[in-house]
Formats: sequence, C-alpha cells, structure tokens
Amino acid sequence: MNVAKIMQQAQQAQAQMQRMLGELEVEGSAGGGLVRVRLSGLKELKGVTIDTKALAGEEPDLVGDLIVAAWQEASRRLEEQSRELLGRLGMPAGFPGLI
Repeated sequence: MNVAKIMQQAQQAQAQMQRMLGELEVEGSAGGGLVRVRLSGLKELKGVTIDTKALAGEEPDLVGDLIVAAWQEASRRLEEQSRELLGRLGMPAGFPGLI
C-alpha cells in the first residue's frame, strides 16, 4: 500500500472538487421572488437582486428578513448540489475541506 500515492490522489480529487464548486452557482429567493440571492459553490455571495416592490412596503426590516431567507434557501440548494457532485465523483458526503 503506497500511502503517498493515496494522499496525492486525495489531494487531486479535492482540487478537482474545489474547481467544480467554484464554477457552480445557485440561486435562492424569498417573498415570491421579490428578493433573489446568488451564491457560488464556495458560498461566495455573487449577487443580490431586490425588486422595487419589496422596497415600497411599510416595513423596512422585511427586506432584510427576505435577504436572509433567500440566502438560506440558496445555501440549502448549494448543499444538495454539492452532495450530488460528491456522489458523482465517488466521494463520501462531508469529504474534508470541500464543503
């Protein structure tokens, strides 16, 4: 058993997965689409879109709540898609250093 070779293969698989996650992008929305948030597969915030209808309300705190809800939905979708990617690559969910 060549431990060095196994470690090298694991590092290559991790680098490949990091590249794939970097290319992945998901969107979450809240308030019936009034707020949308885009995240990269590495959980980097890529964009926030707020419909002007959300800003016309009488409760300004509501917009903040919608942003948080949209981010949570995008994060959930990201976790699902990341698990799918791991499965396709034959890696166990929760592979260290990936997600």
